[in-house]
Amino acid sequence: MQIHVVQKNQSLDSIAKLYGTTSRDLIEANDIPNPNSLVVGQTLVVPIIGSFYTVQQGDSLYSIAQKHGIPYQELASVNGLSVNQHLKIGFRLYLPPTKKRKAEFNGYVEPRGNTVSPTLENSAREAAPYLTYLAPFSFQAKRDGTLKEPLLNNFPTIAREHQNVLMMVITNKENDQFSDELGRILLNDMNIQDQFLNNIVSTAKKYGFRDIHFDFEYLRPADREAYNRFLRKARDRFKKEGWFMSTALAPKTSTGQKGKWYEGHDYKAHGEIVDFVVIMTYEWGYSGGPAMAVSPIDQVRKVLEYAITQIPSNKILMGQNLYGYDWTLPFAPGTVAKAVSPQQAILLANKAHVPIQYDSKAQAPFFKYTDDNGKQHEVWFEDARSIQAKFDLIKKLKIRGMSYWKLGLAFPQNWLLITENFDVEKKSL
Repeated sequence: MQIHVVQKNQSLDSIAKLYGTTSRDLIEANDIPNPNSLVVGQTLVVPIIGSFYTVQQGDSLYSIAQKHGIPYQELASVNGLSVNQHLKIGFRLYLPPTKKRKAEFNGYVEPRGNTVSPTLENSAREAAPYLTYLAPFSFQAKRDGTLKEPLLNNFPTIAREHQNVLMMVITNKENDQFSDELGRILLNDMNIQDQFLNNIVSTAKKYGFRDIHFDFEYLRPADREAYNRFLRKARDRFKKEGWFMSTALAPKTSTGQKGKWYEGHDYKAHGEIVDFVVIMTYEWGYSGGPAMAVSPIDQVRKVLEYAITQIPSNKILMGQNLYGYDWTLPFAPGTVAKAVSPQQAILLANKAHVPIQYDSKAQAPFFKYTDDNGKQHEVWFEDARSIQAKFDLIKKLKIRGMSYWKLGLAFPQNWLLITENFDVEKKSL
């Protein structure tokens, strides 16, 4: 597949002709929301076998081959070149498909309110073929060791039909907020803890969950070791049932990192105890903060490079957002940005007649526009380039795969690029 960035005066027809495909194929592959009015800077995934690369300053046949994981002799051969060929800047090389590696993918799905919307359920159904795990969010632990269940609707059926491991996400949330006091009780009161584990087992059996996933956040630093002990106890209990166990971890860059979100999480211990972890490498740009990329790759890389020194790389899922945010400027504390899908972001840029730019450091697209009331906005979101950069990092660091927070906002290019880069691991039932 080819990632194409729309240039000035380009149309679907001219882009399709460039790659020997059709406008219809481009529209269907990308679910293009603006086929008759493309935005400069908008990305398209072109559904062709292999891809093309335009030679840049300083490139050589060897460096291009090494960058893309292709033997340079093969690259020369498929392009009808000698291995010592001097490449001119602007020359277009064909890159044949490379061998794909297996990887695992998780998708959280969070029903809100009293019903599951058809849109959310359809989103889970469309994503399920590309997922290893499907994770309804969340079972909320209570202070007596019981569980408040989320709306599950048809999610267990969807998971079963697509060979997804149904993930039982358990949180220490009260009144929609993570509670350190609830965590303290569950981790230190052994009678309640035993009842808590009993309830998890009976509930998991009832619905067919096969991974038990603890997302305990904002724990007291004093409960760090208590959490480790609890996880060992839970692992031994769940192993008897033949289940996986996993945890969600805050995005740390050092062992002694300070802050309420970080100090209760012991990377090294989790790496030894659980089957895999989800590291929440997103929300640098968040709804209540100033405008910036949600998951800038330079920050994501720092977290994961630290993580693989503490946790086996094959136990790590990179957390990834499927959304962006639209901030009203100037940013003022207390204001909240609006979540947008990549498709919605493109339509916003199209309506405002502004180009989409790309931040090379963050590896993320963004743009600014003025709304109908004269207010300035800044939008950061995800596109094919930004998600491909994350997939490249997964391969470089040899980590297990990716976990999406969260299903429900359309990003069709993501699923296309999964199949281009990886063979999705499915767990036999």
